[in-house]
Amino acid sequence: MPMLKIFVGTMYGGALDVAEQVKPLFEEAGYEVAILENPTLGDLDAEATDLALFCVSTTGSGDYPGTFASFANAIAEKSPGLGWLRYGLIALGDSSYGETFCGAGRQLDELLAGQGAQRLGERLEVDAMETFMADDAALPWVEEWIESQQLKVA
Repeated sequence: MPMLKIFVGTMYGGALDVAEQVKPLFEEAGYEVAILENPTLGDLDAEATDLALFCVSTTGSGDYPGTFASFANAIAEKSPGLGWLRYGLIALGDSSYGETFCGAGRQLDELLAGQGAQRLGERLEVDAMETFMADDAALPWVEEWIESQQLKVA
């Protein structure tokens, strides 16, 4: 059974809630799913990760939340890169913060692309000003993502 790892960067639990809500959709699609709240570079292993989903909220002025910053820094320093990685990205933010809206998710997306990883489909940006519960936007997006990217294995 292929492994999907959900890498979570959260400050107040919103991104973790999204990860927990979408997990059953991937299980139904035939994946073993691991949710990683405090991921390390070791968790991002080519032999143990068939597909990755990043659920990242933005804090401060477009910053990564908590311990996720050290994970992102480790990715930035990774050599020879992540050319084998296929991923999706759900960015949580608040548009009232203007230019830094979903800043952590956007930075992570650029970082992963710069390391050669392949994003499948478009990034989902969830605006707290428009969507009270982020999973209300994430669940239909994940259903569509699995379908449009032909990710179903079971």
